[in-house]
Amino acid sequence: QVQLVESGGGLVQAGGSLRLSCAASGRTFIGYTYGWFRQAPGKEREFVAAIDLSSSASFADSVKDRFAISRNNVKNTANLQMNSLKPEDTAVYYCAAGDDVRDYALDQNYNYWGQGTQVTVSS
Repeated sequence: QVQLVESGGGLVQAGGSLRLSCAASGRTFIGYTYGWFRQAPGKEREFVAAIDLSSSASFADSVKDRFAISRNNVKNTANLQMNSLKPEDTAVYYCAAGDDVRDYALDQNYNYWGQGTQVTVSS
């Protein structure tokens, strides 16, 4: 059974940092692209960042220069380091994995999804 489990969410003050982790299990994910998406209350889910099998990364403009993404193919994990957090970063953050992701920002390109982890940034 394939599972993606996110961890590391929580409450942080503006300007602070959080590190989200995504643990994948149930199959090998070496060739998969990992993506992070988020959904704020009343808003649609939006792309945050992605990293492909060669560790090439892509970021949404809203998080570029503040967030970093990494992966560990041995441990089947992907991490999202979030720095200089802003109240508008508050959302549920989801990890996703896809084996044929042509457009990182399109959520329908990803095969597997985690349950999400809440990130709340207070002003």
